[in-house]
Amino acid sequence: MKDAARARDLILVHRMRDEDDDEEQFKPLDWRLIRRLLAYARSVWRKLLVMVALTVIRSAQLPALVLITALVIKGPIARGDLHGIFLGTVGYVALAVLTDAMFHFRQRYALEIGETVVNGLRSEIFARTQRQPMSFFHRMKLGRIISRVTSDVEAVRVGIQDVGFVSAIQFGQMAFTGMVLAYSDWKMFLVIVCMAPFLWVVNKHFRMKFSRLTRASQESFSRVTATLAESVNGIRVTQGFVRQDMNAGLFRSLLSDHSRYNVAIARTSAVLAPILELNSQFFVATLLVVGGWRVFHGTLQADDLIMFFLLANIFFSPITVIGNQYNQGLLAMAGAERIFRLIDTPPDWEDAPGAEALADPRAARGAAGVAGARIEFRAVSFGYDPARLVLRDINFIAEPGRTVALVGHTGSGKTSVINLVSKFYLPTAGEILVDGRDIRSITGRSLHRQMGMVHQQNYLFTGSVLENIRLGRPDATEGDVRVAAEQLGCQDVLAELQDGLQTQVGERGAGLSVGQRQLVCFMRALLANPRIVILDEATSSIDAVTEARLQRALATLLRERTSFVVAHRLSTIRGADLVLVLDQGRIVERGTHPALLEKGGHYAALYRQFVQVDDRR
Repeated sequence: MKDAARARDLILVHRMRDEDDDEEQFKPLDWRLIRRLLAYARSVWRKLLVMVALTVIRSAQLPALVLITALVIKGPIARGDLHGIFLGTVGYVALAVLTDAMFHFRQRYALEIGETVVNGLRSEIFARTQRQPMSFFHRMKLGRIISRVTSDVEAVRVGIQDVGFVSAIQFGQMAFTGMVLAYSDWKMFLVIVCMAPFLWVVNKHFRMKFSRLTRASQESFSRVTATLAESVNGIRVTQGFVRQDMNAGLFRSLLSDHSRYNVAIARTSAVLAPILELNSQFFVATLLVVGGWRVFHGTLQADDLIMFFLLANIFFSPITVIGNQYNQGLLAMAGAERIFRLIDTPPDWEDAPGAEALADPRAARGAAGVAGARIEFRAVSFGYDPARLVLRDINFIAEPGRTVALVGHTGSGKTSVINLVSKFYLPTAGEILVDGRDIRSITGRSLHRQMGMVHQQNYLFTGSVLENIRLGRPDATEGDVRVAAEQLGCQDVLAELQDGLQTQVGERGAGLSVGQRQLVCFMRALLANPRIVILDEATSSIDAVTEARLQRALATLLRERTSFVVAHRLSTIRGADLVLVLDQGRIVERGTHPALLEKGGHYAALYRQFVQVDDRR
């Protein structure tokens, strides 16, 4: 049994890996991505220009220090000129102090530029994901979004603050040193140029290997964070079904997968660094042979060879540094690519270019005025996957101020109707009219401002009870909140809370009971003074006594408002002006509660089931 469970877990791990591996696997240094990243530094472009200038100067300063040292050894020291030695030492110290001072500003500006880019990326990721429709969040794993904002953005930060500017300095150091070497002795420098292709071949081989491994490491870490987030959110189910050991085994498999890639990266890096170092030493040995042969034949002076060797060491020393930075550079490129893929994900749908705000008649009726909307479904069909419809040919009219109850078995399409009314999705076929206007021609933002929703999953944000109630109307006073609580008959609920309205609800409302959370959601909906009210199993978390107390408050909430109610409790269904009975995505019956009971069809059968359930309670 354990082997079978382990096999299923491994299959799940590979399935998760396959889902993520659909993305492009290879992404070496990409100048298009680099330019796009630097575009986030527009607000600090002056510092960026200063940073570039400091980088160029720093690249020249280190070779200059070595050149001064070589010239002092070759000149004043060789001749025994104390004055010349003194002047050379003063010049060297002055240049060294200037170099360190510029290093301070370069380091500081690099951190500021990196922080600016990182803040811009995180802000844009958050803004783009907030504008995505619901279908996006059904596809995208929470852990993958978190991974983009955390590990991927941090990789980009390292790439900008360290890899970019450090590598630029190292390449600049090689370039300036190369020019000095070529000017000093072009023949000896030609030896270095001839050996460069060997180094390029080694770098190319390991670059491709690094690209594959770093990409795989990023992908595996995304799976780790996704599984962690899912496990924490579903901890009740995990413990309820005693899945702790099995989930821990799955998580260890994912960690082992991620660790395997990281170890492979470390091994590749451990091979590359010594090879680069060995190449540098091999080049120096070659120069020693060639230089010694030329000195022996009188075509090169010994002091010139010493100066050339000092400069050659400065020329070769960046190679190891660049090799070490390259791995971080690949991580930054992989992270940037994944970030921009998320940012550039086009929404499944957006408001039409000519969409206008829905007129709000509440303003003309005063602060407490309500004017329900007229909502009409005309031959509406819908599928989360257009090839598999969950609603077919839905037709009905919800008149202003009327209540429409949606009834049916699980999977009949009730929630899909609610999602379409809320414009969380657009119909696959047909039209939905709000106050006579096609919902596609109305901005979703203006529609949602006129809606109040209470769902079965009574979600509360971290903060106080007061802040959660004022979510849809931030300008409401504490007095307004208490009036809403009084209308709902919930004053005693607020009084029972430890700190009243200032009570902290905790993460996801964990500091309140289920019933208290539901009542807070009711107060939140009423305070928003909506034209359209959606109650999706809104009373399922409230006991029968509390529900009975809420019936009069519900009547107040629904009065003059167009409302859609999905409920199994008979008390809410009985008062509906129109009951729609759905079965397999179609409306099979419609009418009032008494008329449908008299008809003796689907609704009557459901009613009998509801009565039996309520009696058992």
